[in-house]
Amino acid sequence: SASASASVDSASSTLLLSFSDQGQNLAGIFFQSSLLPYLTFLYFLSFRGNRVPALGNFGFQFLLLFVLSTIPGGIISKGQYGVTLADCDWLHGSAEALLTVTNVLIVLGFRDAMTTKTEADSSEGGGLSKITKSRLVAFASFGLFAAFAAIGPNVGFGAHSAFLFGLGDLSPDATLALPWVTHNEPVNALSIPTWAIHFSSVYEFLFAMNVIWAFADATDNPKWKGLTWGMIPSHASGIAACTYHLFYNPSALQFIVTTQAGLTLLGNITLAIAAYRIAVSNGWTIGELNPLPRSKTSPQGIVVDNIAAMPLNTVAATESDAALAAKLLGLTFLSAYAVKYGELGLDLPFTPNPLAATAIVAGFPALTALAYYNRSKREGGEGGFSLPSFGKGEDGEGGGGGGGLSMSDVKKFGVAGTVAYIITELAFWAVAFPVASTAYYQTAGHWPDVINDGGDRATVLGFIFAGANVARLLVPLRLGAALALAPWVDENIISR
Repeated sequence: SASASASVDSASSTLLLSFSDQGQNLAGIFFQSSLLPYLTFLYFLSFRGNRVPALGNFGFQFLLLFVLSTIPGGIISKGQYGVTLADCDWLHGSAEALLTVTNVLIVLGFRDAMTTKTEADSSEGGGLSKITKSRLVAFASFGLFAAFAAIGPNVGFGAHSAFLFGLGDLSPDATLALPWVTHNEPVNALSIPTWAIHFSSVYEFLFAMNVIWAFADATDNPKWKGLTWGMIPSHASGIAACTYHLFYNPSALQFIVTTQAGLTLLGNITLAIAAYRIAVSNGWTIGELNPLPRSKTSPQGIVVDNIAAMPLNTVAATESDAALAAKLLGLTFLSAYAVKYGELGLDLPFTPNPLAATAIVAGFPALTALAYYNRSKREGGEGGFSLPSFGKGEDGEGGGGGGGLSMSDVKKFGVAGTVAYIITELAFWAVAFPVASTAYYQTAGHWPDVINDGGDRATVLGFIFAGANVARLLVPLRLGAALALAPWVDENIISR
C-alpha cells in the first residue's frame, strides 16, 4: 500500500508539473489570456442582426473543443512520456485534426450560405439536414480524439508513435534512397498525416478568409472585410506552429512558441474588434447586454429584426465542393511530402536559426496581407487599409494622398479619438517590456537585470526599439484599433 500511495503521489505530481509547464510560462499565459477575447468575438459574431450562417457560426464555436483537446493532450504527453505535445505525434495529430474540422465547418457554412437561396437547413426526404450531419461529424471527431487519448497509452502507443500509424510515410530505407537526402530524420519528426493536418488547417483558414471577404457582398456590409483583416494574426499563429515543427521543435526556438501564443492572443483581440464593428453596423447597442426581456415593439429591436430577416445576395458557385476538396487535398499532400522529405536535403532545419524562423513567421502572413491590400485597392470601399510609406507620417500627410486610415480619421472623434489612440499606444508599450525580456531570456538563458547590468538593459532596449520599428508597419491596424475603441471611450470615459 505504501508503494501504491507513492505511485499516486508521483502521478499527481507529474500532472501538476504538466499543468505548470503549460500554464506558467509566457506562452501559456498568452494562450490562457486569449480565451476571453475569443468568447467576446463569439458573442458579437452571433448577434442576430449579422445573419451569420449557422454552420459557419458553429465552426467558430467548435474551435473551443480544439482548445479543450490540447489540455488532456498536453497532460498525457508530459505525464506519460515526458515530452511536449508537439513531440508526441499521435496525440499531436489527433488534436490538430479538430482544428481542421473547425476550418472546414467555417468554409462550408459561409460558402453554402452565399451560393444557395436558403441555408440548406431543411431535411430532404425526412433525412438529416446538411448542418445537422456536419455537427454530428464534428462531435464524432471530438469523441474519437477523446477515445484515442484515453486508450492510446494503454495499447502500446509510445511517445513518438505516428498519427494514423504513419499512413503515407516512406520507409527509412526509401527515405535514405532519395537522391537529395543528406540527413537522418529526427525521432520527433512529424509524420505525413500530422504534416497533412497542419497544412490542411493553414489552407482551409486561407479559404475561410476568402469566403468571409466575399460575405461582405452577400450582406451588402463591407464591415465583414474587416473580419478577414482581423484573421491575419491568427493565420500568422498557424505559420508559427508550422515553422517550429519545420525545425523539429528545438528548445533554442522556444520563442517561436511564445510568438505563436502572442499572435493567438492578438488575433483573438482583432477578431473581437472586427465582430464588434459588424454587430454595431447591424444594430447592436449596449442595451443588448440587458438580461431582462426586451419589448417586442422596441424601435431598435424592430430595426435589428428587419436586418436579420433580409435575404443574402447569392451567386453561382465558381467550383463544386468536389473540386474544392480536390484542390485542398492536392495542396495539402504536396506540401506535406515536400516539407517532410525535402528538408532532409537542407542544413537549415537541423541548425536552429532564429533569424530564418522569424522571417518565415513574418513573411507568409505579410504576403497574405499584401494580397488583400492589393485586392482592396482594386475593389475600393472599406476593405482597404493604406500601408505607411517612406516619408509619410502617421497623420497621412507628406504627399501621395491615399484613401487609407490616417491620424486625421482618429482626430474626427475629437478628444475621444485622441484618448483611444493613446490607449492603443500604451497597450503596445505595456507588453513591449515583458516580451523583450522574454526574448532576452530565450537567447541568453537568464532574465535580464535591467537595474544593475548595463549590458542587459541595453539589449532589452534594443529588442524594444526593434519591436517599435516593426510596429510602425502596423500603423493601419493601430489606427483601426483606435477608431474601433473611440465610441466606447466617448461613452464610458469622456461623456461620464
